[in-house]
Amino acid sequence: MSKELIEAITEMREEDAVAITNQMLEAGAKPVEVLDACREAMGIIGMRFETGESFIPELILAGEILGQISAILKPRMLQAGESKKLGKIVLGTVQGDIHDIAKDIVGFMLDINGFEVTDLGVDVPPAKFVEAVKQTGAKIVGLSGFLTLAFDPMKFTVQALKDAGLTDVKIMIGGGQIDENIRQFTGADAYGKDAMAAVAIAKSWA
Repeated sequence: MSKELIEAITEMREEDAVAITNQMLEAGAKPVEVLDACREAMGIIGMRFETGESFIPELILAGEILGQISAILKPRMLQAGESKKLGKIVLGTVQGDIHDIAKDIVGFMLDINGFEVTDLGVDVPPAKFVEAVKQTGAKIVGLSGFLTLAFDPMKFTVQALKDAGLTDVKIMIGGGQIDENIRQFTGADAYGKDAMAAVAIAKSWA
């Protein structure tokens, strides 16, 4: 069944993906099995995006499908007590950038992997990140940015968190043009090339 779910997600068959999720759960599959299939499917879609086989609309649709599956799984995960949180994360797309697809997928993946995610949305000024970290007590911040114009706001946000004395907070960045050079420029602790990398980084810090 999980193979069928992976195919449904990667082929963007939204109704089938939801139906197969429900069938799997009714047949006794654990939520984590469904999530593993989701992860695998997102990995395939991410690869296709990188190689130019799929485009932004597919990413948007994949994100919507994941959202629907998440809504089905969350109540069951809470019932099963599978919701022990690894840590708190503040996530947002930095000031000047309004792209949210990648951020939403990262947020979903962090959520289903056991993190309590506070999503600040898009075009988020540095001060709002600082305020959210203070309010939530989060030890990890994820800055997303798709455009090159996001580099400076990322740098300013990293500096704002340091200036606020939040030196024990780990910061990861990600997005379209991000690489190791940009990580050094911004002063962030790590960069993730995709949602899976973001989860691995967060788990290493949890």
